[in-house]
Amino acid sequence: MWKFLASVKLAIFVFIALALSSIIGTIVEQQAEPAVNIALLAKFFGDSTAPAVYNIFAKLGFMDMYRSWWFIALLVLFGINLIVCSLDRFPKTWRLIKRPQKPLSDNAIRSLPVKKELTFKTGLNTAKDEFLNSLSASGYRVVEASGSDSVRLYTQKGKYARLAVYAVHLSIILIFIGAIIGARFGFSGYLNLLEGEASNAAYKSPGEPIPLGFTIKCNNYETLYYEGLDTPREFQSELVIIENGKEVLKKVIEVNDPLTYKGITFFQASYGMAPDAAGYFVMDIAPKGGPEKRLWLRSGDTFEIPGTGIKGTITDFSPALTRDKNTGALTAYSDNMVNPAVAVEFDGPGKEKYTGWILKRYPETGVLPGGHSVKFVDYWGVEYTALKVSKDPGVRFIYLASVIMSVGLYVCFFISHKKIWINIVKDKGSARISVGGYTNRNRLTLEKEIEKIVSHASEAIEGRRGK
Repeated sequence: MWKFLASVKLAIFVFIALALSSIIGTIVEQQAEPAVNIALLAKFFGDSTAPAVYNIFAKLGFMDMYRSWWFIALLVLFGINLIVCSLDRFPKTWRLIKRPQKPLSDNAIRSLPVKKELTFKTGLNTAKDEFLNSLSASGYRVVEASGSDSVRLYTQKGKYARLAVYAVHLSIILIFIGAIIGARFGFSGYLNLLEGEASNAAYKSPGEPIPLGFTIKCNNYETLYYEGLDTPREFQSELVIIENGKEVLKKVIEVNDPLTYKGITFFQASYGMAPDAAGYFVMDIAPKGGPEKRLWLRSGDTFEIPGTGIKGTITDFSPALTRDKNTGALTAYSDNMVNPAVAVEFDGPGKEKYTGWILKRYPETGVLPGGHSVKFVDYWGVEYTALKVSKDPGVRFIYLASVIMSVGLYVCFFISHKKIWINIVKDKGSARISVGGYTNRNRLTLEKEIEKIVSHASEAIEGRRGK
């Protein structure tokens, strides 16, 4: 059993199974209405076969795959495989780390993958001192073994880099733990809130509420547009958390700037207008040179501009008003509040009644003859914000795993266990030097480092000879 769980073949099998199932889980929309996925599957299998394929996928758990028992079982099996593989190979790795480095003979150095031989017209001690200095400058702590006519220097660094692969294994296991905790104790749902509406539950699907443990209210929703264009610039919802009858948190959320409370996160996902909703027209009115006064009015309500005798009655509304280029007629071109406008019938002393359209995004349309101002601020209570609601208690494990994996991969790719041996032998007034090195990876880096060490030592030796 131990050999089976430690086998690479098992790891490859489980990895391929996870990859293939994840591809299906990415194509199939998770936790969606049956009609959505049937329409999707019809593109691959045809209209007649799609319902049968959907039923098979549903029975296999692909409609909520990441919470299915078999997907979690694959994660657990992969995690066990990683743990057993790590435990099986760790003792050997640890022995390599703790094994003391010993000096090598010249013949042994010549058999190393990286090697170099040099001869200098200098004394034994001079050669030893300069190679010691060069090694120390490269960050090596050198051990010295001296004889009557020879010196052996040997050193190593980066031996604990061999553990980096186990850090990567640990990070993968933490990711699996986080995913399993999230699938078991977390949830993902949605919540549509009209302006002014509150709810103490989100919804996994219609008729399947998820209690939040508190109340969330939408004070206001607004889409901001680029000036002069109908292209949305930002989507904003002012949300309030209410607990025990008290407001405990308020935040204006935007895309990629959600609200999180008690581990539950509310993301701005979409928006829309509620059909047949009757809201309040929020109007700011002001006589020329006078202060603004905000009014909340219903359709058909009448208001008066203070001190002027001018009265206005709200008679109509358009969510997106434009003028037809061919006929010149005013018309609505969208069901959403892209360019909202309100029609107001004005009646003033000694003047005939007339109706004017005031556009929210173009306040100048509300400037009346005489300099009085009527601004259309909002049609409140008719738009809803669509929130994605999620709780993932395993996300902290995933964040921690990301840090560990980043460090582990960096060490794996850029740091290696390097060993260097240098034998210096006195030979008829000269110093014969044999240099060799070994690394568990990145041999080219070690070759460059040995070349640098030898070059610096050679220049120093030649410099001392010239003095």
